Amino acid sequence: MGNQTQFLLDSGFWGWLYKLLYPVEWLMTQIMSLFHKFLVMLGMNPVGFSWVMSIVFLVLVVQACIFPLFYKTMKSMRKMQEIQPKMMRIQNKYKNKTDQASKEAMQREMMKLYQDNDANPMGSCLPMLIQGPVFMCMFYTLSAIPYIARGTFRNGGTLGAFDIPTAKEFTSTTVFGVNVADNFTTAAPAGKVVIGIFVALMCFCLWLMQYNSMKRNMAQNGPQNKQTEMMQKMMLWMFPIMYIFSGVAMPFAVLVYWLTNNICNLLRSVWQIRFFPTPGSPAAEDKEKRDHKRENERRAKAGLPSLEEEELEKARKAAEDREKNGYQRQQPSRKKKKK
Repeated sequence: MGNQTQFLLDSGFWGWLYKLLYPVEWLMTQIMSLFHKFLVMLGMNPVGFSWVMSIVFLVLVVQACIFPLFYKTMKSMRKMQEIQPKMMRIQNKYKNKTDQASKEAMQREMMKLYQDNDANPMGSCLPMLIQGPVFMCMFYTLSAIPYIARGTFRNGGTLGAFDIPTAKEFTSTTVFGVNVADNFTTAAPAGKVVIGIFVALMCFCLWLMQYNSMKRNMAQNGPQNKQTEMMQKMMLWMFPIMYIFSGVAMPFAVLVYWLTNNICNLLRSVWQIRFFPTPGSPAAEDKEKRDHKRENERRAKAGLPSLEEEELEKARKAAEDREKNGYQRQQPSRKKKKK
């Protein structure tokens, strides 16, 4: 794409879509440019690693903006999993009823269940809906910069903070022996090795994230466990393979963004599994043990009995009550019949 005169992403359906996303593209260029100027002010060379660090900084800004939404989504998902048995009871209640009144009644009961438990069935889709356009805009922006530098982007036009001099400065950047505008086919032999390493690291991060989720965060029992396990195994290998074919076609600057984003997603996944594990999963059992230990430590510092001692005390009192009452069960009183 970098050696072509016409910027293909500006044509057809994609050109129309990327024009709609222009505000996001503009904001991205401003963030990169501001951080680049900050690094230059600190003494870094304006051409070189400072631009790579600007891409990394942009990823961190995007991740920081998404994290509050992700946190809220995790809480909503866990609540959805907790109310799953109640949802199944409602569905079984109206299982064989196909009339409109029954369908509306089931919908009302389900909505009430969601509202009472502050659960959102569509909440898990929000981070993906945001990250998708963000990645598209990043891919578009970094792919457009070489065309801006040559003056062939929209008849010598600019993109946000990237005018022709800034774009030329960016495309002059070479790190690890590969130019940021090169992809696997246009890079020198040494650059091909670096790009291959970056693609391999991207695939490994994605594979490790899927593997950790499958082994640590999947419920051991459940009606959909087998089906979910099969889907997880397919995703474990399918997505990394897709990364190989798509990664070698992208500019190195996009790979820097993609690898940094994958590392952030991996760390976020580890955090999610530790603090918001799926109920019934090995990670949930570990969290229960940690919470139990933490509560006992808190009680010990406060001079309170441990959870085990509290249970023993309750059992002792219950035994004393039974002995005091002579194991007699209170007989239900009969209602007098009306004459």
